[in-house]
Amino acid sequence: MSQATIPPDLHRLGCIEALRAAIGAEHVLTDGDLSTYEQDWRRRRPGKALAVVRPASTADVAALVKVCAQAGAPIVVQGGNTSLSVGSTPDDSGREVVLSLARMNAVRALDADNLTLTVEAGCILQNVQQAAADAGLLFPLSLASEGSCTIGGNLGTNAGGTQVLRYGNSRDVCLGLEVVTAQGEVWDGLRGLRKDNTGYDLRDVFIGSEGTLGIITAATLKLFPQPAAQLTAWASVPSMAQAVALLGLAQQHLGAGLTGFEVMGRFALDLVQKHLPQLRVPLHGQQNMPYSVLLENSDSESQDHARTRLEALLQTALQAGCITDAVVTENLTQARQLWQVRESIPLAQASEGLNIKHDISLPISRIPAFVEHTSALLERHIPGVRLVNFGHLGDGNLHFNVQAPAGSDAKAFLHGQEAHVNAWVYDAVAQFGGSFSAEHGIGALKAGALQKYQSPVALHMMRAIKQALDPQNLFNPGRVLSIQSL
Repeated sequence: MSQATIPPDLHRLGCIEALRAAIGAEHVLTDGDLSTYEQDWRRRRPGKALAVVRPASTADVAALVKVCAQAGAPIVVQGGNTSLSVGSTPDDSGREVVLSLARMNAVRALDADNLTLTVEAGCILQNVQQAAADAGLLFPLSLASEGSCTIGGNLGTNAGGTQVLRYGNSRDVCLGLEVVTAQGEVWDGLRGLRKDNTGYDLRDVFIGSEGTLGIITAATLKLFPQPAAQLTAWASVPSMAQAVALLGLAQQHLGAGLTGFEVMGRFALDLVQKHLPQLRVPLHGQQNMPYSVLLENSDSESQDHARTRLEALLQTALQAGCITDAVVTENLTQARQLWQVRESIPLAQASEGLNIKHDISLPISRIPAFVEHTSALLERHIPGVRLVNFGHLGDGNLHFNVQAPAGSDAKAFLHGQEAHVNAWVYDAVAQFGGSFSAEHGIGALKAGALQKYQSPVALHMMRAIKQALDPQNLFNPGRVLSIQSL
C-alpha cells in the first residue's frame, strides 16, 4: 500500500513507532501533559504535537529528521521555549513533531588559548556564561531569560540582549556551527577560526533562520578576557533626546568600556514599583523625570580608574543638561540590583495584564522623533493608552509595548486592538527607517508582517534559500516565511 493511501491514524502510528525505534521509546512523548512543549511562553497560541522527541546526540537528530522526512511529518525545533514570537511550539493540527534539544546540553570543549568554547545547542545560556567564567573568561551574551533560554535558540533568532553595544548580537559571538540538514545529513562547521573565506558563509545562513533551514546542534563561541572592573550607574533623564545625547557623551568618555546602555520609560518603572515592591527603583521619587538610563562601564585597568571615568562622564552630562541626577554602584551586589530592576519590567508588565509587544530597531538618531510621533498617534487613536517604552538604546533596539487604558479589560483590548496597533507602530517604524523585528525573531506571530514590510527582492531570495535547503518545507513550516509564500 502506498504512503498516499495509508489511513491517517495508521500513518501517524507508523511515524511514532519509527521515531521510537530511532532514539528509544522513553524519549518519544505522546501521552500525558505536554503543555511544557505545546504552549508558547506568552500563551498566545496553544498547539498540539504529533509527538515530542528528545534526542541526546547529533546522530539522534539526524536519524529523527530522516524518519520525519520519509513520513512527511513537519519538525518544530525547540530549545528553552522562551520564544516571544510563537516560533518554537507546534500548531494545532497534531501533525508536527516537536524536537526538543534539552538533553543536548554538554560543554564539548574549551580552548583558552584560542578563546573559544564549543557547546551543544541545548546548553542553557547561563551555563554557557558559567563555563566561561570558570575558566576566568567572559561569554558576553546576556538576556533576561538567560536562566532558561538555550544557545541554540539564541543563535536561531540572532538574539541580542544587554551587551550588543560592545560585543554584538549572537551572530557576532559565534565562530562555527554544527547543523543537521533537512536531508538528515550533518554539516560540521565547528572550526574556531576568525578568518575562513572558503566560499559562502554557511554559518550566517543558519544564524537567525529560526530553525527553518536546518537544526543547529552545536556551536563554537567566542570568549573574551574578563574585565578588571565593572561599574554601573543609574541616571534620571528629562527626555529621550537627552538620553541619546547622554549615549553620545558616554561613547566619547568611555569608548569600548561602555558595555551597556539601557533606557526605561517612567511608566515601565512605575509598574515595577507597583507589582514588585521588593525591588527599589533608584531616584524614582523625582517628579517629571520621563526616562531613566542604566549604563555599564567595563574597564581593563582598575576599579578606581573605572570610577574616575564614569564619574567624569556623569559630571559632564549633568552640566550639559542630559541628566538631572545619578547614582553609581559601590559593589557587584548593588549593580545586580539595578539590573534586576531593568530585567523585571516584562514581568511587571505581565502582572498588569495582557499587552501588545513590539521589538523594534531604529537609527539611534531618529528614536526621539519616532517616540514622540508614535506616542501621539496611539494616544490620539486610543485615549488613555499606556506605553511601556524601554530597551537597548545603545544599539537602537526598543521594546515599545502598549498597555490598555487603566481600568479597561486587557484581554478585550488585546483582541480588539492588536492588529490596529501593530499596523500603526510598524508603519511608523518603516517611516523612520527601522525594522519591526530586532531580536525576538519572526516566528509564526510576525510572518504576515514580514510579507508586508520586507522588500519583494529580499523575500524572493529568502524563498529561494528555503526551497534549496528545505524543499519539503520540513523545518518550522509557517514560521518566518508563510507556507503560501513558498
